[in-house]
Amino acid sequence: MTPKEQLKAKFSQDYEKYYLVNLFKERGFQRKTCKKCGNNFWTLQERDFCPNPPCESYGFIGKRMTKKRSYIQTWKDIEKFFVENGHASVPSYPVVCRWFPGLYFTIASIIAFQRSAGGKTVFEMPANPLVIPQQCLRFNDIPNVGVTGRHLTNFVMIGQHSIYNGNSGYWKDRCIELDFRLLTETFGIKPEEINFVEDVWLGPNAFGYSLEYYVRGLELGNAVFTEFVGTPENYRQMDHKVIDMGAGLERFAWISQGTPTCYDAVFGRTMKSLKKLVDYDKKLFGKYAKLAGNLNLDEVSDIKAAKQRVAQKLGMDAEELIRLTRPVEAIYAIADHSKTLLYAITDGGLPSNVGGGYNLRVVLRRALGFIEEFGLDIDLLDICRLHAKDLKGFNPRFAKALPELEAILNIEKERFKETKSRSKKLVENFLKKGKIDAENLIMLYESHGVTPEVVEENAREQNIQVQLPPNFYSLISDKHMSEKTDEKNIIDVEGLPPTKLLFYQDRLMKEFSAKVLKIIDNRYVVLDQTCFFGKTGGQDCDTGLLNNSRVYGVEKVSGVIVHFVEQPDFSEGDTIRGRIDWERREQIMHHHSAVHVVNGASRKVLGNHVWQAGASKTIEKATLDITHYRSLTSEEIEKIEKLANKIVRKHLLKG
Repeated sequence: MTPKEQLKAKFSQDYEKYYLVNLFKERGFQRKTCKKCGNNFWTLQERDFCPNPPCESYGFIGKRMTKKRSYIQTWKDIEKFFVENGHASVPSYPVVCRWFPGLYFTIASIIAFQRSAGGKTVFEMPANPLVIPQQCLRFNDIPNVGVTGRHLTNFVMIGQHSIYNGNSGYWKDRCIELDFRLLTETFGIKPEEINFVEDVWLGPNAFGYSLEYYVRGLELGNAVFTEFVGTPENYRQMDHKVIDMGAGLERFAWISQGTPTCYDAVFGRTMKSLKKLVDYDKKLFGKYAKLAGNLNLDEVSDIKAAKQRVAQKLGMDAEELIRLTRPVEAIYAIADHSKTLLYAITDGGLPSNVGGGYNLRVVLRRALGFIEEFGLDIDLLDICRLHAKDLKGFNPRFAKALPELEAILNIEKERFKETKSRSKKLVENFLKKGKIDAENLIMLYESHGVTPEVVEENAREQNIQVQLPPNFYSLISDKHMSEKTDEKNIIDVEGLPPTKLLFYQDRLMKEFSAKVLKIIDNRYVVLDQTCFFGKTGGQDCDTGLLNNSRVYGVEKVSGVIVHFVEQPDFSEGDTIRGRIDWERREQIMHHHSAVHVVNGASRKVLGNHVWQAGASKTIEKATLDITHYRSLTSEEIEKIEKLANKIVRKHLLKG
């Protein structure tokens, strides 16, 4: 069993403690075990199977469950419900995640409020409780995008969040009550249509048990009760529990419209334009779409085998089904992938060969591959323009990012063409040797930029049959999205209050008095207040003295400043004197300001896609890494330098 499965089994054994909420008691929900997959679920119906596909097929397509709503109106109605029930509405954070180590993209709404301090995960929310339409990117379901009708690489997660400490916020009973009322009151869904499935959600260093809620085979939301920090093997209960309910805006819009796929409900004018480019049997596709939720192509070794089950139910050959449905699935994928690029590039993400940029290049080249394969007379930029129009009321920044997006897409298209031309002979040599396995495909992609679609195209030209792994994109996305490990030692500051930061009161303060709250291992010292600045964001920490003992390091751990001290000459409870090395602080401050000036000048010269990708501020020097889609020219460097110097000469930072 996987760690997640072990946790799920553990929580399910004690389901009355973890999963039995007041709503289930009051409404008479029954707990059942699915006879197909073994999932435990709660229902008002007499049923043997859980609502999770493939145990239940979509039962809402062509049969709207609610009043018809547009994508944007769906959000407005959900926002109104939560605001009327005491939640603050917060705008979406960027999709490029620059605040949490190990994550390149915002993969869930709760990530917007997660921070890492000293190796620990803490939650910081601007209001409690709140609701947020968080734009998210995920790349682990790429093979399913366009096929199942519900999978996307971009989506809006409606985040319902509350931090509960026994006094403020609320916990699971209130959460499930609100979610049930949202479905029944705002959307008018009958109570007996709503089913809850027991599950577990593992986040970065924090996790909890959860209740997923379904209507006619479609998961609309997942209420996660984040109660533990650590790993599945070693964890403890949190002092402040977190409600992490994430619902799919796309799913709510889809079920309100009853369209064949969520893409039809979400992409609006974009989808209407794209569908004009392909011929397909609408009646057949409508029947197929109801069963497509049973397909998860990354879980099988053969796409044909995956579709065979559906083809049998439709009374047709699998090859014929693939031929008739694949062009439509391709335009769905193109619509999704282009929107992902619009989201990411607007927030400063760029296609590249490293980190999260790798995943952006994957979806970009996959979309270009589909356009070539089916000879579609479309341009990705034009599709992005349609997305920006549809989403103007949601995020007006999309339209402003189009000029930079155009430049980036043009460069990437040229690179893709060069790669295809350069790689043809290489692929031919591999095909002559016989079977191309997943390892060879990954090598071809990572070393030469050759996509599986290019391999397949070359194979067709040579009349060679190849079986490409359907989970290829998941393999390389997972590889490049794997979390970086945090090698910091975790210092236990449990029970200590947050340190008062005196430099916020007076940034020129050099000396201070403070009380010693705790000394850990005769080395780590915690005070009630300090003007020592901790190491953060690539900036070196302060050094100095506490009484006569040297401070050689400073770190912030869960809101507590920890001073690394050589042989403390004081005891817990003492009032001591602190003094920082001012020459060092002043030099680092100058370097810190210089980084901001150069970064601002770079954005002005190169465009708003430029972000600080990394920086270092030490007493010796300052360095800055920026995101840009090509190497800087001499002229651009000169312009940045001149603008930065012009800013410095204005003495804006004086004093």
